Amino acid sequence: MKTLGRYLGLDIGSKRIGIAVSDELGIMASPVSYVLRGGGEMAAFQDLVRRYEPVRLVAGLPSGMSGHEGPQAREVRTYTDSLAQQLGIELVYWDERLTTLIAEKALIASGARRDKRREQIDALAAAVMLQSYLDSQANKRRAADSA
Repeated sequence: MKTLGRYLGLDIGSKRIGIAVSDELGIMASPVSYVLRGGGEMAAFQDLVRRYEPVRLVAGLPSGMSGHEGPQAREVRTYTDSLAQQLGIELVYWDERLTTLIAEKALIASGARRDKRREQIDALAAAVMLQSYLDSQANKRRAADSA
């Protein structure tokens, strides 16, 4: 499994998919944009793959505060499994609980107006989720190095 390279973070919503990307070392996540759902998104994802050449997709998996997956998580898995297969990129899932709330609070704190927050929140939520994943991977590497 190749671990160095960019990661593409996806926050799958019913209307929009927030997109974030990591740096080449897999250290820092940055929000990119969002893709509207509705059937034409494959071309947008193919463009993102050409532009960023990700080694892995990291998809946020919605679950309740108890950690149990519900119908929304099943829909995200079905959609994202198909997407990863069509793009030919490895896929991992990561907990996305509270990422939208964290993103919204950050946008409010930065002074973003409500209409601008709607445009930015999905990508920022994807970046929050992806950063959590990247931090987890870094912690695993440090633990392995110290063992």
